Amino acid sequence: MLYSANSTINNTASESIQGDVSVFLEKLSDREFQRLYTQPATCLAIFRLLPDLAKQFIMRLLYIKKDVPLEHIKGWCYEQYTDKVDDSLQRLYKLHICTKNENDEIRMSKVFQENLNNALIGSGNHTSFGSTSTSIDKHKVDIDFLDKHGTEQWEAVLHYMVGANIRKKPSPAVLKLLERSGLMAKKDDDVKDEFSVFTKVDINELQITNKGFQFLLQDVNTQVWAFLIQYLNMVDDLKMDLVEVLNFLFQLGSLQLGADYSVESLTPTQQQMLNDLKHLGIIYQRKRGSKRFYPTRLATSLTSGSMLISKPSTEDSGFIILETNSRIYAYTDSPLQISVLNLFVVLKARFANMVVGMITRDSIRSALNHGITADQIITYLRTHAHPEMKKNMPILPLTVVDQIRLWEMERNRLKDEKGYLYHEFARAEDFQEVLNYAKQYNVVKWSNVKKRMLVVTMEGHIKVRAYIKKRIGSKQSSQHRQQQQQQMLQQRH
Repeated sequence: MLYSANSTINNTASESIQGDVSVFLEKLSDREFQRLYTQPATCLAIFRLLPDLAKQFIMRLLYIKKDVPLEHIKGWCYEQYTDKVDDSLQRLYKLHICTKNENDEIRMSKVFQENLNNALIGSGNHTSFGSTSTSIDKHKVDIDFLDKHGTEQWEAVLHYMVGANIRKKPSPAVLKLLERSGLMAKKDDDVKDEFSVFTKVDINELQITNKGFQFLLQDVNTQVWAFLIQYLNMVDDLKMDLVEVLNFLFQLGSLQLGADYSVESLTPTQQQMLNDLKHLGIIYQRKRGSKRFYPTRLATSLTSGSMLISKPSTEDSGFIILETNSRIYAYTDSPLQISVLNLFVVLKARFANMVVGMITRDSIRSALNHGITADQIITYLRTHAHPEMKKNMPILPLTVVDQIRLWEMERNRLKDEKGYLYHEFARAEDFQEVLNYAKQYNVVKWSNVKKRMLVVTMEGHIKVRAYIKKRIGSKQSSQHRQQQQQQMLQQRH
């Protein structure tokens, strides 16, 4: 009785983009929180990230030196908002800002209480909010320069993600982040697509994934935090102190745009971070050994949620017109937006401030092969639709939307799943016995009685294999006993 395993590809659903640092913080231990809350800038940053109701609770409890009954806190709000009160308190519990004792009384963390107070009134002897450089910078830069630097560095990463032609690849650290976060993956021979709208790419190069395209649809602040959260997940590999990394990120969110800060007040871990953050456009440092650094708008908006670019652009109001014949007119000169369109559109012509293209079966198939879904394409088109398009209901032509979904269904008619194949059973009785056993546990994916072949799930393989081994063992012991009995009978005769 033999079996062999057939390994196949599993279609997995795309993961959501994790750009909320609060979710990451909830995984920390109490000891890490107590270290984290020794820095006033960190306490203030986390306070800013909380829901409004949770902020109200903190401000009411901040100057109370004793435990407060839970019923008193609930009495601060109308009864119909009990659920919101509970949700806000749960956030405070998970972040170890408040605890509840056995008497249903709420107590604020003394460390958080003291250092948030220091942050609000400016007391305490610390460099939590950065230490400005005392010397004059001979190469001082202004806010316009920092905005340009931050935008160029960040968009260079996004351009690389969409396969645009760029003069310089991102740093190895950024490439590692892109791969570890699942935003990009190595291009394998198995996923090469003859209909690809991309330029020719080396198989060792990274290519955008389903999660990566979803990432491009997020606002800048969410994108930056998604990168930084992955960076936080890698600190153990980088031999860095997680608490110091978090403190520095929260410190950056409280710094003043346009001011230069001293590197000397930073810990070795935080100085190591500067080089990594420089490649993302979060800080500006003229050269690696420089004794000062400037935070860009990407840094100062980390805990405020404000966008990188404050001035409106055509992309903000929408720039895509989609006709019922699948022809697209995109009124943009942004290399990034054009590169994103190139992921699922065949570009036909390009003008000074407009590109023209077509959505075709081959271009959609190429996008699908690179992990992009029909829903993501439709969401992108709807989000960036021209104001004239948004006057229509529905916004996008239904014929085109339906066609995109049909092309995806056409590709997804067959679904691969991992399983184990059992075959070459010596006797039909053996096969039937194993088949019946597998059916009892509902682990049969496919079977053929005539060919004595059986495919079971990955989970069921463990049970079936154990059953077969047990059955073989019992058969062998039974045969051994029969042989012994025959030998004894022969000896008597």
